[in-house]
Amino acid sequence: QQQQQQQGAGRRAAREYREPPERPERLQLTKAQRREQQEAQRAKKEAERAAKLGGKGQAGGGKGGAGAGKATPAPSSDNHSFADAPARRANDAGEAGRPPPAGDVRRGSNEKGLAGGKAGRLGKAGAREGDLAAMHSVQLFSHLQQFQAVSVEGVMANSEVAAQVHPAVLQLGLRYADGSVRGASARCVAMLVAFRTLVQDYVTPEGKVLSRDLTAVLNTSIQFLVECRPLSAGMGNAIKYLKTQVSKLDIGMAEPAAKAMVADLIDNYIQEKIVFAGDVLVRNAVVKLKDQDVILTYAFSSVVLAVLLKAFEEGLRFRVVVVDARPGLEGRELLRRLLAAGISATYVHINSLAYVMPEITQVLLGASSVNSNGTVMSRIGSAAVAMAADAAGVAVIICCETFKFVAKVQLDSITANELGDPAALATVRGRPDLARLGAWQEQPDLALLNLMYDAMPAEYVSVIITEFGAIPPTSVPVILKEYLLDISM
Repeated sequence: QQQQQQQGAGRRAAREYREPPERPERLQLTKAQRREQQEAQRAKKEAERAAKLGGKGQAGGGKGGAGAGKATPAPSSDNHSFADAPARRANDAGEAGRPPPAGDVRRGSNEKGLAGGKAGRLGKAGAREGDLAAMHSVQLFSHLQQFQAVSVEGVMANSEVAAQVHPAVLQLGLRYADGSVRGASARCVAMLVAFRTLVQDYVTPEGKVLSRDLTAVLNTSIQFLVECRPLSAGMGNAIKYLKTQVSKLDIGMAEPAAKAMVADLIDNYIQEKIVFAGDVLVRNAVVKLKDQDVILTYAFSSVVLAVLLKAFEEGLRFRVVVVDARPGLEGRELLRRLLAAGISATYVHINSLAYVMPEITQVLLGASSVNSNGTVMSRIGSAAVAMAADAAGVAVIICCETFKFVAKVQLDSITANELGDPAALATVRGRPDLARLGAWQEQPDLALLNLMYDAMPAEYVSVIITEFGAIPPTSVPVILKEYLLDISM
Protein backbone atom coordinates (compact mmCIF):
# COMPACT_ATOMS: atom_id res chain seq x y z
CA GLN A 1 0.00 0.00 0.00
CA GLN A 2 2.83 2.37 0.83
CA GLN A 3 4.41 1.56 -2.53
CA GLN A 4 1.14 2.39 -4.35
CA GLN A 5 0.91 5.72 -2.53
CA GLN A 6 4.43 6.59 -3.60
CA GLN A 7 3.68 5.68 -7.21
CA GLY A 8 0.50 7.80 -7.16
CA ALA A 9 2.40 10.77 -5.77
CA GLY A 10 4.99 10.37 -8.51
CA ARG A 11 2.30 10.32 -11.24
CA ARG A 12 0.66 13.48 -9.77
CA ALA A 13 4.01 15.27 -9.66
CA ALA A 14 4.65 14.29 -13.28
CA ARG A 15 1.26 15.71 -14.35
CA GLU A 16 1.86 18.97 -12.44
CA TYR A 17 5.36 19.41 -13.81
CA ARG A 18 5.66 21.85 -16.65
CA GLU A 19 8.68 22.44 -18.73
CA PRO A 20 10.17 25.88 -17.90
CA PRO A 21 9.83 28.38 -20.73
CA GLU A 22 12.88 28.80 -22.82
CA ARG A 23 14.80 31.91 -21.90
CA PRO A 24 15.64 34.11 -24.84
CA GLU A 25 19.30 34.29 -25.63
CA ARG A 26 20.91 37.38 -24.16
CA LEU A 27 22.63 39.50 -26.73
CA GLN A 28 26.29 40.06 -26.05
CA LEU A 29 26.83 43.82 -26.35
CA THR A 30 30.16 45.48 -26.79
CA LYS A 31 31.34 48.15 -24.39
CA ALA A 32 30.51 50.89 -26.88
CA GLN A 33 26.99 49.46 -27.43
CA ARG A 34 26.34 49.28 -23.69
CA ARG A 35 27.50 52.84 -23.27
CA GLU A 36 25.25 53.98 -26.12
CA GLN A 37 22.30 52.14 -24.56
CA GLN A 38 22.94 53.71 -21.15
CA GLU A 39 23.22 57.18 -22.67
CA ALA A 40 19.94 56.69 -24.51
CA GLN A 41 18.19 55.60 -21.30
CA ARG A 42 19.68 58.52 -19.41
CA ALA A 43 18.65 60.99 -22.11
CA LYS A 44 15.10 59.62 -22.03
CA LYS A 45 14.87 60.04 -18.24
CA GLU A 46 16.29 63.55 -18.42
CA ALA A 47 13.83 64.49 -21.16
CA GLU A 48 10.91 63.22 -19.07
CA ARG A 49 12.15 65.13 -16.03
CA ALA A 50 12.68 68.29 -18.08
CA ALA A 51 9.16 67.97 -19.51
CA LYS A 52 7.71 67.72 -15.99
CA LEU A 53 9.66 70.72 -14.78
CA GLY A 54 8.77 72.62 -17.93
CA GLY A 55 5.09 71.96 -17.29
CA LYS A 56 5.45 73.34 -13.76
CA GLY A 57 7.23 76.42 -15.08
CA GLN A 58 4.46 77.07 -17.64
CA ALA A 59 1.84 76.70 -14.95
CA GLY A 60 3.69 79.23 -12.82
CA GLY A 61 4.00 81.53 -15.84
CA GLY A 62 0.25 81.41 -16.39
CA LYS A 63 -0.32 82.59 -12.85
CA GLY A 64 2.39 85.19 -12.72
CA GLY A 65 2.09 86.61 -16.23
CA ALA A 66 3.33 85.75 -19.71
CA GLY A 67 6.97 84.87 -20.04
CA ALA A 68 7.48 83.73 -16.45
CA GLY A 69 8.95 80.31 -17.07
CA LYS A 70 9.76 79.66 -13.45
CA ALA A 71 7.83 80.87 -10.45
CA THR A 72 10.02 82.71 -7.95
CA PRO A 73 9.12 81.92 -4.34
CA ALA A 74 7.95 84.93 -2.41
CA PRO A 75 10.12 85.84 0.55
CA SER A 76 8.71 84.74 3.89
CA SER A 77 9.86 84.37 7.43
CA ASP A 78 10.05 80.61 6.98
CA ASN A 79 12.34 80.33 3.95
CA HIS A 80 14.77 82.98 5.28
CA SER A 81 15.30 84.74 1.96
CA PHE A 82 17.14 87.58 3.79
CA ALA A 83 15.94 89.92 1.03
CA ASP A 84 15.65 92.77 3.55
CA ALA A 85 19.05 92.24 5.22
CA PRO A 86 20.75 95.61 5.66
CA ALA A 87 23.23 96.51 2.96
CA ARG A 88 25.68 97.30 5.74
CA ARG A 89 25.70 93.64 6.73
CA ALA A 90 26.30 92.48 3.17
CA ASN A 91 29.19 94.90 2.89
CA ASP A 92 30.61 93.54 6.13
CA ALA A 93 31.06 90.31 4.32
CA GLY A 94 33.39 92.49 2.36
CA GLU A 95 35.76 91.39 5.05
CA ALA A 96 35.42 88.42 2.89
CA GLY A 97 35.86 90.70 -0.16
CA ARG A 98 34.58 92.46 -3.19
CA PRO A 99 31.60 91.68 -5.44
CA PRO A 100 32.16 88.79 -7.84
CA PRO A 101 32.65 89.47 -11.55
CA ALA A 102 29.56 89.34 -13.72
CA GLY A 103 31.13 86.98 -16.20
CA ASP A 104 31.96 83.32 -15.91
CA VAL A 105 32.44 81.87 -12.45
CA ARG A 106 34.83 79.09 -11.67
CA ARG A 107 32.83 76.14 -10.44
CA GLY A 108 29.47 74.44 -10.65
CA SER A 109 28.03 71.22 -9.34
CA ASN A 110 26.85 68.13 -11.10
CA GLU A 111 24.63 67.29 -8.14
CA LYS A 112 23.08 70.41 -6.63
CA GLY A 113 21.47 72.24 -9.52
CA LEU A 114 23.81 75.11 -10.41
CA ALA A 115 24.25 76.05 -14.04
CA GLY A 116 26.06 73.21 -15.67
CA GLY A 117 24.50 70.72 -13.27
CA LYS A 118 21.68 68.29 -13.95
CA ALA A 119 19.97 68.78 -17.26
CA GLY A 120 16.50 68.45 -15.78
CA ARG A 121 16.94 71.71 -13.93
CA LEU A 122 18.65 73.61 -16.72
CA GLY A 123 16.76 72.84 -19.89
CA LYS A 124 18.40 72.06 -23.21
CA ALA A 125 21.46 74.27 -22.75
CA GLY A 126 22.24 72.73 -19.39
CA ALA A 127 21.69 69.25 -20.82
CA ARG A 128 24.25 69.89 -23.53
CA GLU A 129 26.78 71.17 -20.97
CA GLY A 130 26.16 68.21 -18.68
CA ASP A 131 26.55 65.72 -21.54
CA LEU A 132 29.77 67.43 -22.60
CA ALA A 133 31.16 67.26 -19.08
CA ALA A 134 30.23 63.59 -18.77
CA MET A 135 31.87 62.85 -22.12
CA HIS A 136 35.20 64.41 -21.10
CA SER A 137 35.30 63.27 -17.47
CA VAL A 138 37.84 60.67 -16.37
CA GLN A 139 35.93 57.55 -15.33
CA LEU A 140 38.20 56.85 -12.35
CA PHE A 141 37.23 60.23 -10.86
CA SER A 142 33.61 60.31 -11.97
CA HIS A 143 32.45 60.04 -8.32
CA LEU A 144 33.88 63.49 -7.56
CA GLN A 145 32.05 66.76 -8.08
CA GLN A 146 32.79 67.60 -11.71
CA PHE A 147 34.03 71.04 -12.68
CA GLN A 148 31.52 73.16 -14.59
CA ALA A 149 31.95 76.76 -15.70
CA VAL A 150 28.92 78.74 -14.55
CA SER A 151 27.72 82.33 -14.61
CA VAL A 152 26.33 84.50 -11.84
CA GLU A 153 23.01 84.71 -13.65
CA GLY A 154 22.91 80.93 -13.98
CA VAL A 155 23.50 80.46 -10.26
CA MET A 156 20.70 82.84 -9.34
CA ALA A 157 18.28 81.34 -11.86
CA ASN A 158 18.92 77.65 -11.30
CA SER A 159 20.21 77.07 -7.78
CA GLU A 160 17.46 75.74 -5.52
CA VAL A 161 18.77 77.58 -2.44
CA ALA A 162 20.40 80.74 -3.83
CA ALA A 163 17.24 82.77 -3.18
CA GLN A 164 17.13 81.62 0.44
CA VAL A 165 20.68 82.34 1.55
CA HIS A 166 21.96 85.53 3.13
CA PRO A 167 23.58 88.05 0.73
CA ALA A 168 26.92 87.64 2.52
CA VAL A 169 26.82 83.87 1.98
CA LEU A 170 25.74 84.36 -1.64
CA GLN A 171 28.63 86.72 -2.29
CA LEU A 172 31.09 84.38 -0.60
CA GLY A 173 29.91 81.36 -2.59
CA LEU A 174 30.45 83.22 -5.85
CA ARG A 175 33.91 84.27 -4.70
CA TYR A 176 34.70 80.62 -3.89
CA ALA A 177 33.56 79.74 -7.38
CA ASP A 178 35.65 82.32 -9.23
CA GLY A 179 38.75 81.51 -7.17
CA SER A 180 39.20 84.95 -5.59
CA VAL A 181 39.20 83.33 -2.11
CA ARG A 182 41.82 80.58 -1.94
CA GLY A 183 43.67 78.72 0.76
CA ALA A 184 42.24 76.55 3.52
CA SER A 185 42.63 79.17 6.25
CA ALA A 186 41.34 82.08 4.16
CA ARG A 187 38.28 80.12 3.02
CA CYS A 188 37.46 79.05 6.57
CA VAL A 189 37.77 82.58 7.99
CA ALA A 190 35.67 84.04 5.17
CA MET A 191 32.96 81.42 5.78
CA LEU A 192 32.82 82.12 9.51
CA VAL A 193 32.66 85.88 8.92
CA ALA A 194 29.73 85.34 6.55
CA PHE A 195 27.97 83.10 9.10
CA ARG A 196 28.46 85.74 11.80
CA THR A 197 26.73 88.30 9.55
CA LEU A 198 23.94 85.79 8.90
CA VAL A 199 23.42 85.25 12.62
CA GLN A 200 23.29 88.99 13.29
CA ASP A 201 20.55 89.46 10.67
CA TYR A 202 18.62 86.31 11.63
CA VAL A 203 15.08 86.60 13.01
CA THR A 204 13.40 83.54 14.50
CA PRO A 205 10.07 82.80 12.75
CA GLU A 206 6.98 82.75 14.92
CA GLY A 207 6.34 79.40 16.53
CA LYS A 208 9.90 78.10 16.01
CA VAL A 209 12.88 77.56 18.30
CA LEU A 210 16.04 79.53 17.52
CA SER A 211 18.48 76.67 18.08
CA ARG A 212 16.66 74.35 15.68
CA ASP A 213 15.65 76.87 13.03
CA LEU A 214 19.07 78.55 12.92
CA THR A 215 20.64 75.14 12.33
CA ALA A 216 18.33 74.65 9.33
CA VAL A 217 19.29 78.09 7.98
CA LEU A 218 22.98 77.24 8.37
CA ASN A 219 22.42 73.94 6.55
CA THR A 220 20.89 75.79 3.60
CA SER A 221 23.87 78.15 3.47
CA ILE A 222 26.32 75.25 3.70
CA GLN A 223 24.53 73.50 0.84
CA PHE A 224 24.95 76.58 -1.34
CA LEU A 225 28.66 76.86 -0.50
CA VAL A 226 29.16 73.19 -1.38
CA GLU A 227 27.47 73.80 -4.72
CA CYS A 228 30.00 76.53 -5.43
CA ARG A 229 33.04 74.54 -4.26
CA PRO A 230 33.56 71.49 -2.02
CA LEU A 231 34.34 72.24 1.61
CA SER A 232 37.86 71.89 2.97
CA ALA A 233 38.65 69.86 6.09
CA GLY A 234 39.10 73.00 8.18
CA MET A 235 35.73 74.34 7.06
CA GLY A 236 34.10 71.05 7.99
CA ASN A 237 35.56 71.19 11.50
CA ALA A 238 34.43 74.80 11.93
CA ILE A 239 30.91 73.94 10.79
CA LYS A 240 30.77 71.00 13.21
CA TYR A 241 31.84 73.26 16.08
CA LEU A 242 29.33 76.00 15.19
CA LYS A 243 26.37 73.64 14.84
CA THR A 244 27.28 71.91 18.11
CA GLN A 245 27.30 75.24 19.96
CA VAL A 246 24.03 76.37 18.35
CA SER A 247 22.31 73.13 19.38
CA LYS A 248 23.35 73.74 23.00
CA LEU A 249 21.66 77.14 23.23
CA ASP A 250 19.11 77.42 26.03
CA ILE A 251 15.56 77.47 24.66
CA GLY A 252 14.59 80.10 27.20
CA MET A 253 17.40 82.50 26.25
CA ALA A 254 16.31 85.79 24.66
CA GLU A 255 16.98 86.03 20.94
CA PRO A 256 19.36 89.06 21.08
CA ALA A 257 21.42 87.38 23.80
CA ALA A 258 21.53 84.07 21.90
CA LYS A 259 22.63 85.79 18.69
CA ALA A 260 25.32 87.75 20.52
CA MET A 261 26.56 84.54 22.12
CA VAL A 262 26.82 82.74 18.76
CA ALA A 263 28.63 85.72 17.21
CA ASP A 264 31.12 85.71 20.12
CA LEU A 265 31.68 81.97 19.69
CA ILE A 266 32.47 82.50 16.01
CA ASP A 267 34.91 85.33 16.81
CA ASN A 268 36.61 83.23 19.48
CA TYR A 269 37.01 80.31 17.09
CA ILE A 270 38.62 82.53 14.47
CA GLN A 271 41.00 84.08 16.97
CA GLU A 272 41.97 80.96 18.93
CA LYS A 273 41.91 78.19 16.34
CA ILE A 274 43.16 80.11 13.30
CA VAL A 275 44.84 83.45 14.09
CA PHE A 276 46.54 82.69 17.42
CA ALA A 277 47.23 79.09 16.38
CA GLY A 278 48.96 80.36 13.24
CA ASP A 279 51.13 82.78 15.25
CA VAL A 280 52.23 80.07 17.69
CA LEU A 281 52.87 77.65 14.82
CA VAL A 282 55.15 80.22 13.15
CA ARG A 283 57.22 80.59 16.33
CA ASN A 284 57.50 76.81 16.64
CA ALA A 285 58.62 76.45 13.03
CA VAL A 286 61.24 79.21 13.11
CA VAL A 287 63.17 77.19 15.72
CA LYS A 288 63.73 74.47 13.10
CA LEU A 289 65.52 76.85 10.69
CA LYS A 290 69.22 77.70 10.79
CA ASP A 291 71.56 80.23 9.26
CA GLN A 292 72.70 79.49 5.70
CA ASP A 293 69.89 77.00 5.16
CA VAL A 294 68.67 76.35 1.64
CA ILE A 295 64.94 75.86 2.11
CA LEU A 296 62.74 74.37 -0.59
CA THR A 297 59.02 75.06 -0.67
CA TYR A 298 56.29 74.32 -3.20
CA ALA A 299 53.54 76.51 -4.69
CA PHE A 300 52.06 79.03 -2.23
CA SER A 301 51.25 78.55 1.44
CA SER A 302 50.37 81.49 3.68
CA VAL A 303 51.74 79.79 6.80
CA VAL A 304 55.03 78.91 5.07
CA LEU A 305 55.35 82.52 3.93
CA ALA A 306 54.75 83.70 7.50
CA VAL A 307 57.45 81.32 8.81
CA LEU A 308 60.02 82.55 6.29
CA LEU A 309 59.26 86.22 6.94
CA LYS A 310 59.45 85.72 10.72
CA ALA A 311 62.77 83.88 10.47
CA PHE A 312 64.20 86.66 8.31
CA GLU A 313 63.01 89.30 10.79
CA GLU A 314 64.82 87.46 13.60
CA GLY A 315 68.12 87.73 11.75
CA LEU A 316 68.40 84.34 10.08
CA ARG A 317 69.91 84.44 6.59
CA PHE A 318 68.93 81.70 4.19
CA ARG A 319 67.98 81.08 0.60
CA VAL A 320 64.60 79.82 -0.60
CA VAL A 321 64.02 77.63 -3.64
CA VAL A 322 60.43 78.02 -4.82
CA VAL A 323 59.24 75.04 -6.84
CA ASP A 324 56.17 75.65 -8.99
CA ALA A 325 53.96 73.78 -11.45
CA ARG A 326 51.23 74.42 -13.94
CA PRO A 327 48.41 75.22 -14.24
CA GLY A 328 48.13 77.35 -11.09
CA LEU A 329 51.72 78.65 -10.91
CA GLU A 330 50.96 79.84 -7.39
CA GLY A 331 54.65 79.93 -6.52
CA ARG A 332 55.00 83.18 -8.45
CA GLU A 333 53.08 85.03 -5.75
CA LEU A 334 55.30 83.52 -3.04
CA LEU A 335 58.41 84.50 -5.03
CA ARG A 336 57.16 88.07 -5.41
CA ARG A 337 56.56 88.48 -1.67
CA LEU A 338 59.90 86.95 -0.70
CA LEU A 339 61.81 89.25 -3.02
CA ALA A 340 59.83 92.25 -1.73
CA ALA A 341 60.98 91.34 1.79
CA GLY A 342 64.62 91.10 0.67
CA ILE A 343 64.91 87.30 0.96
CA SER A 344 67.15 85.55 -1.56
CA ALA A 345 65.08 83.17 -3.67
CA THR A 346 65.32 80.90 -6.70
CA TYR A 347 62.35 79.92 -8.87
CA VAL A 348 62.22 76.56 -10.66
CA HIS A 349 59.52 74.34 -12.14
CA ILE A 350 58.81 70.93 -10.73
CA ASN A 351 60.57 69.18 -13.61
CA SER A 352 63.85 70.63 -12.23
CA LEU A 353 63.25 69.15 -8.78
CA ALA A 354 65.92 66.46 -9.01
CA TYR A 355 68.45 69.02 -10.23
CA VAL A 356 68.09 71.37 -7.24
CA MET A 357 67.52 68.77 -4.52
CA PRO A 358 71.23 68.05 -3.75
CA GLU A 359 71.73 71.59 -2.42
CA ILE A 360 68.55 71.62 -0.26
CA THR A 361 68.91 71.36 3.53
CA GLN A 362 65.21 71.40 4.49
CA VAL A 363 61.82 71.17 2.77
CA LEU A 364 59.03 73.34 4.19
CA LEU A 365 55.47 72.64 2.99
CA GLY A 366 51.95 73.68 3.88
CA ALA A 367 48.91 71.41 4.05
CA SER A 368 45.22 71.47 3.29
CA SER A 369 44.49 68.77 5.87
CA VAL A 370 46.13 66.00 7.90
CA ASN A 371 44.37 62.65 8.30
CA SER A 372 44.45 60.46 11.39
CA ASN A 373 46.83 57.99 9.73
CA GLY A 374 49.35 60.79 9.14
CA THR A 375 48.57 61.23 5.44
CA VAL A 376 48.92 64.88 4.43
CA MET A 377 46.62 66.35 1.78
CA SER A 378 48.25 69.28 0.05
CA ARG A 379 48.47 71.03 -3.30
CA ILE A 380 48.90 68.61 -6.20
CA GLY A 381 52.62 67.93 -6.65
CA SER A 382 53.51 68.15 -2.95
CA ALA A 383 53.77 64.36 -2.66
CA ALA A 384 56.31 64.27 -5.49
CA VAL A 385 58.37 66.93 -3.71
CA ALA A 386 58.25 64.97 -0.42
CA MET A 387 59.26 61.71 -2.09
CA ALA A 388 62.18 63.37 -3.90
CA ALA A 389 63.34 64.90 -0.61
CA ASP A 390 63.06 61.57 1.19
CA ALA A 391 65.13 59.89 -1.53
CA ALA A 392 67.80 62.59 -1.10
CA GLY A 393 67.79 62.30 2.71
CA VAL A 394 66.32 65.79 3.25
CA ALA A 395 63.92 66.47 6.13
CA VAL A 396 60.32 67.29 5.14
CA ILE A 397 58.60 69.70 7.56
CA ILE A 398 54.82 70.16 7.30
CA CYS A 399 53.24 73.32 8.78
CA CYS A 400 49.56 72.78 9.62
CA GLU A 401 47.20 74.13 12.29
CA THR A 402 45.21 71.51 14.19
CA PHE A 403 41.85 72.85 12.98
CA LYS A 404 42.76 71.21 9.66
CA PHE A 405 43.24 67.79 11.29
CA VAL A 406 40.48 65.37 10.36
CA ALA A 407 39.53 62.05 11.94
CA LYS A 408 39.54 59.89 8.84
CA VAL A 409 41.94 57.61 6.98
CA GLN A 410 42.89 58.20 3.37
CA LEU A 411 45.41 56.12 1.46
CA ASP A 412 45.19 57.65 -2.01
CA SER A 413 44.18 60.75 -3.96
CA ILE A 414 41.24 59.06 -5.68
CA THR A 415 38.57 58.47 -3.05
CA ALA A 416 38.41 62.11 -1.94
CA ASN A 417 39.76 65.01 -3.96
CA GLU A 418 38.70 68.11 -5.87
CA LEU A 419 38.67 68.69 -9.62
CA GLY A 420 39.86 71.94 -11.17
CA ASP A 421 39.20 73.42 -14.58
CA PRO A 422 40.46 70.93 -17.19
CA ALA A 423 40.71 73.72 -19.78
CA ALA A 424 43.54 75.23 -17.73
CA LEU A 425 45.74 72.31 -18.85
CA ALA A 426 45.11 73.00 -22.53
CA THR A 427 46.86 76.37 -22.61
CA VAL A 428 50.10 77.84 -21.29
CA ARG A 429 49.87 81.29 -19.77
CA GLY A 430 51.73 83.79 -21.94
CA ARG A 431 52.50 81.22 -24.65
CA PRO A 432 49.66 81.20 -27.20
CA ASP A 433 51.94 79.32 -29.62
CA LEU A 434 51.76 76.26 -27.32
CA ALA A 435 47.96 75.97 -27.34
CA ARG A 436 47.91 72.73 -29.31
CA LEU A 437 45.03 71.39 -27.22
CA GLY A 438 42.82 74.43 -27.78
CA ALA A 439 40.12 72.28 -29.42
CA TRP A 440 40.36 69.40 -26.95
CA GLN A 441 36.61 69.46 -26.22
CA GLU A 442 35.91 68.49 -29.82
CA GLN A 443 37.76 65.19 -29.29
CA PRO A 444 35.23 62.74 -27.79
CA ASP A 445 37.93 60.30 -26.64
CA LEU A 446 40.12 62.91 -24.95
CA ALA A 447 39.72 63.76 -21.25
CA LEU A 448 41.87 66.17 -19.25
CA LEU A 449 42.28 65.65 -15.51
CA ASN A 450 43.15 68.60 -13.29
CA LEU A 451 43.36 67.35 -9.70
CA MET A 452 43.69 69.96 -6.96
CA TYR A 453 45.26 67.88 -4.17
CA ASP A 454 47.33 64.76 -3.65
CA ALA A 455 47.97 62.47 -0.69
CA MET A 456 51.43 62.54 0.88
CA PRO A 457 52.10 59.25 2.73
CA ALA A 458 53.21 59.59 6.35
CA GLU A 459 56.52 57.80 5.74
CA TYR A 460 57.75 60.77 3.68
CA VAL A 461 56.97 63.31 6.43
CA SER A 462 59.69 63.99 9.00
CA VAL A 463 57.72 66.20 11.37
CA ILE A 464 54.45 68.18 11.52
CA ILE A 465 54.62 71.63 13.12
CA THR A 466 51.42 72.67 14.91
CA GLU A 467 50.50 75.23 17.58
CA PHE A 468 51.07 72.42 20.10
CA GLY A 469 54.64 71.93 18.92
CA ALA A 470 56.44 69.51 16.61
CA ILE A 471 54.91 66.05 16.40
CA PRO A 472 55.59 62.96 14.27
CA PRO A 473 52.82 61.81 11.92
CA THR A 474 52.11 58.87 14.23
CA SER A 475 50.98 61.29 16.97
CA VAL A 476 48.17 62.82 14.91
CA PRO A 477 45.48 60.62 16.59
CA VAL A 478 46.52 62.00 20.00
CA ILE A 479 46.04 65.59 18.80
CA LEU A 480 42.74 64.63 17.20
CA LYS A 481 41.46 63.13 20.43
CA GLU A 482 42.22 66.30 22.37
CA TYR A 483 40.97 68.56 19.59
CA LEU A 484 37.66 66.76 19.14
CA LEU A 485 37.14 66.85 22.90
CA ASP A 486 37.82 70.59 22.84
CA ILE A 487 35.35 71.49 20.09
CA SER A 488 32.60 69.36 21.64
CA MET A 489 32.73 71.26 24.94
